[in-house]
Amino acid sequence: MEPHRRATPASIRLVFAIGMLGLLTAPALAADPAEAPEPIDTDSCLGCHEEAASGQDIAAALAQSLHEGFDCTDCHQDKDTFPHAPAEGFRVGLDGCGTCHADDAETYQRHGICDVDTCPDAPTCARCHGDHNVLPASDRASLVHPANLPKTCGRCHADLNLTRKYQILFATAVEIYEASVHGHAAAGGVYFAASCNDCHSTGGSAHRILPPNDPESTINFFNIPKTCGRCHKSIEADYWEGIHGQLVRHGETDAPGCTSCHGEHGILRSDDPRAPVSRQKVAEKTCARCHESETINEKYGLASGRLASFIDSYHGLKSAAGDLRVANCASCHGAHRILPSTDPTSSINAQNLQETCGQCHPGISIALAATPIHGVGGEGLHTPLADVVRKIYIVLIIGTIGLMLAHVAIDWVSFVRARLHARPQLLRMRRAELWQHTLLMVSFTVLVISGFALRFDETWLSRLLFGWERGFQLRGVVHRIAASFFILTSVWHLFYVVFTRRGRQLVRDIMFSRRDLGDLRHRLWYALGLTRTPPKLARFSYVEKAEYWALIWGTVVMVVTGLMLWFDNELVQYLPRGTLDVALMIHYWEAWLATLAILVWHLYWTMFNPAVYPMNPAWLTGWMPESLYTHEHGEDLERARRESEEYTRERVARLARDPFAPPPRDDGPTAQ
Repeated sequence: MEPHRRATPASIRLVFAIGMLGLLTAPALAADPAEAPEPIDTDSCLGCHEEAASGQDIAAALAQSLHEGFDCTDCHQDKDTFPHAPAEGFRVGLDGCGTCHADDAETYQRHGICDVDTCPDAPTCARCHGDHNVLPASDRASLVHPANLPKTCGRCHADLNLTRKYQILFATAVEIYEASVHGHAAAGGVYFAASCNDCHSTGGSAHRILPPNDPESTINFFNIPKTCGRCHKSIEADYWEGIHGQLVRHGETDAPGCTSCHGEHGILRSDDPRAPVSRQKVAEKTCARCHESETINEKYGLASGRLASFIDSYHGLKSAAGDLRVANCASCHGAHRILPSTDPTSSINAQNLQETCGQCHPGISIALAATPIHGVGGEGLHTPLADVVRKIYIVLIIGTIGLMLAHVAIDWVSFVRARLHARPQLLRMRRAELWQHTLLMVSFTVLVISGFALRFDETWLSRLLFGWERGFQLRGVVHRIAASFFILTSVWHLFYVVFTRRGRQLVRDIMFSRRDLGDLRHRLWYALGLTRTPPKLARFSYVEKAEYWALIWGTVVMVVTGLMLWFDNELVQYLPRGTLDVALMIHYWEAWLATLAILVWHLYWTMFNPAVYPMNPAWLTGWMPESLYTHEHGEDLERARRESEEYTRERVARLARDPFAPPPRDDGPTAQ
């Protein structure tokens, strides 16, 4: 007997590999290579697929659907064997459902702009009807029941990713529809209320939804009246008989259709004040959109200015006051069967006016009914006698109010003259300061007018100043010239406060101090009647200090942003994106802030304050009456007297030496 040999590790690994290979290949060797996959039935399918991908119980859903009793393979014809061998190019929706619904499958070739064969996002049958829970449209639980259609369609049409991908403009169409009269009716159980399919289904088939640029589409501009006429037949007939319908039938796209006046998805009841056809809005918001268009009026030979003359009429004034019973456009012209006055059947034809007006004014005479309601530019709006009365009153108003204004102006000037001639007078601003204030005032005023004329170019003042040929270009030139003067004046003031003794003293005096808070509290207490004596203020009160430093800040902001906008073409290549837009925003709103501050704050304290009225004359002469100075700057009275006396002596001495010599230097003696 041979001695036993010990197995080596290499031999053990070889035996193990041969054994594993045999185990893996045994089933394949035992199977018949010619055997085909085994056919399966519904029980086999439900054994693996108890739930759909949505988590829905497939058996329970089928038991309640229209397809109860169907085998799985009736629809999933490409998965009738195990293992599954799906046919190439098989589409569950069109191919599976199309076995029974051949006509619908043939009709459903596109959905809006999506071609079913090439568009991956085109909705499948199951997307709209459900997969295993298919119910008839009359069933309230059906996905295609009118009350549920907005939600079903909204799966795609409220998906921002899809609306952006396919450039669908109405990304909120479903939301708007649900708030409309149709949406409310459908949600309330009114089965015949218009839903998505009623308007978008072409040829009566919900499976043929075409884009608006398709001539056969129900929402093509020329087909919209027919689409709305499915429910509103009598209104459709009136519309086609009217001038708007006649123009649309002739191919005119600028004539209004149903959606032009009522809207598209968000249609509201006519008695809803938000509706564009409500009594509150029909004239100005709806009819005026076309009848105030110069392009449309020129094309069709219509007169302009109808809206303005209507607003000035009795009916327009009452309507603007909120009267919902007064006549509007539709009351006289009709809502849908609108015809020109030359048509014998028109409600505004001369022969029919008595009947039309008689709807609101029973028993109205023919002569009164023929009175024009609104004209163009006042022409034909009134009877000859009424026009004479109007002209008399215009002359009377101009003469009477003109004389009143002249008298008031003379009286006001007399008070200004008295303030200027009051004695004694104290020096408030020297010549350099007066010129700085004047240049600043003039340039600021021009900047405000020319700047806001760019934003509010339709206002009467902008049209008066720049509403002529090349006036807009001149506005820009004027604005930049005024800006240059404003900047130069600011630079002058900067040098003045830095390099002159009086200027440096001005800065020291106008700095904020703790006393200003006490003065503010004292003035408020006095204004509220909590103390009997007014505060005695220094050379510059907290009012003037706040205004001065606000001016400094505003000047820096406006000059920097203004220069950025002036030289935008040169700077745009160096600045980060959006910088100029921010500069424009700052420039615009800082202009508002500065303008309102001048109107509310500066003009009150220098003119409209009862103690100062009619004005503080210092801005004209640099001097102000001592009585006014005492009221405004009582704490600084003695210093002002000394400075005024010194300045007067210098001027008298100068005139005595040389009448033609320049005035005293503004950096002369100043009380310390």
